Amino acid sequence: MTQKKFKQEIEVKGHLIDSMILTRIFDKIMDLNGDFQVLEFSVGKKKKESSYARLLVQGGDQHHLHQILESLYREGAQPVSVQQVTLEPAYKDMVMSDNFYSTTNNATQIYYDGSWVDVEGMMMDKCIVVDTKKKTAACKMIRDIKKGEMIVVGERGVKIIPQERPREGIDIFQFMSSSSSSERPTQQIARKVANDLYHRKRYGGKIIVVAGPVLIHSGAAESFAKLIRMGYVNGLLAGNALAVHDVENALMGTSLGMHVNDGTLAIRGHRNHMEAINEIFKAGSLKAMVEKGILKKGIMYECIMNNIPFVLAGSIRDDGPIPDVLTDVVEAQREYKKVMKGTKMVLMLSTMLHSIAVGNMLPAKVKVIAVDISQPVVTKLLDRGTSQAVGIVTDVGAFLPIVVQYLEQLTAEQK
Repeated sequence: MTQKKFKQEIEVKGHLIDSMILTRIFDKIMDLNGDFQVLEFSVGKKKKESSYARLLVQGGDQHHLHQILESLYREGAQPVSVQQVTLEPAYKDMVMSDNFYSTTNNATQIYYDGSWVDVEGMMMDKCIVVDTKKKTAACKMIRDIKKGEMIVVGERGVKIIPQERPREGIDIFQFMSSSSSSERPTQQIARKVANDLYHRKRYGGKIIVVAGPVLIHSGAAESFAKLIRMGYVNGLLAGNALAVHDVENALMGTSLGMHVNDGTLAIRGHRNHMEAINEIFKAGSLKAMVEKGILKKGIMYECIMNNIPFVLAGSIRDDGPIPDVLTDVVEAQREYKKVMKGTKMVLMLSTMLHSIAVGNMLPAKVKVIAVDISQPVVTKLLDRGTSQAVGIVTDVGAFLPIVVQYLEQLTAEQK
C-alpha cells in the first residue's frame, strides 16, 4: 500500500496516561485519517517516573504525513532522530520569515547547536527569535521583530512540553478541570479560590487581577478594594470604564447613574459618569485626585495608596478617556506584559475583552480563574487557547465578597 511509504517514527515522554497526552496523540492521528503502530511503550510505575512511547505514524502522502506530524508535535511528540531547528533571517522590521513557527503558550525548547534551549517568555500566537551568538531563544511579538533577526521556521527541532496533571496530591482545582459550569456550589468554589489566593500570597506568588466595570455595578467594589488592602493584588489590568465608574461610585455613590447600595436611579444620574471624568481631568490624573484629597476611597484609590501597578487600556468606545488611559493599543499591550511578568495566578473578573487579551499573553503554567455571569464569555476564553483557565459562571458581585470573607477567616485562623 502507498500509505506505508510515507511514515515516520516519533517518541513522547512524560505523564502520558493521567495527563491524557497519549490519548490526545491517538485522537489527532485518527481525526486526520492517519495510521499508527505502537512500537514501544513503558509506563512509569512511581509518581515521579515518566512514561515513554515510540510510535510509527503513517500518512497517505508526504503532505498528509506532515499535517499529522505537525499536530502531534503540538502535543509534545518529537521525531526519534532530533534535527537542529531551522532559522531564517527577517528581511525587514516587523516581517516574519515565510513558514514561521507559530507558538503555543506551553513551555517550549528548540534544538540548537547540539543542545535543547529553553524559549523565554512563552505566549501563544507569536514567533521564536534565536540569538545565535548567545545561544538563547525568546518568544516575540511581530511588532518587535528587527531586520536580520533569526526566526524559527517549520516544526523541526521544536519541542513543546505540555502541561501535566500534578503527581503529588490533588490540585486545588483538579475537581473542576478546565471547564465552566454554573451548577457547581458557589460557597465551596469561593472557599477554594480563597484558599489558593492565601497560599499563593504566603509563598510569595504574584497575583494579577483583570477586572471590568461590572465589579462596580454589582456592588463588589469595596470587596475588591479590601482584597487590595489585604495584599492579594500585585497588579491590576483593566480599561477606562472600571476607573471611571469606580471614581463615580467613590464621589457620588452611583455607577452609570444608579445608586449601588439600593439599585435606584439618581436624579440626572445619566451625567454622573461624565462628571466623574470631568473631575479627573480637572485634577490632572487619578493620582493627583488622591494627592489633592478629592478621591478618598475605591479601587483606584487603594491601588495608588498601596503602590499597586495598574494599566488602563483604551478602546474606541471610551468616554473621555481619562488621562491615565493608554490609547495606543500596542503600548498598552506592552505595559500589560510588564505588569504580568513573573505572575503565578490571574483572576479575571467579568471582562471578556481584557480577559482574552491577557490570556493570549500568559504561559500555560499560570493559574487562571475566570469569573463571569455569562457562560459564553468563559467558554470563549477557553476556546481562544487559554486552556488552563478554570471557568466559574456566577455573579461576581455575590462571589467576590464570599472569597474576601473566607480570606479574612484564613488570616484570623493563622494569627
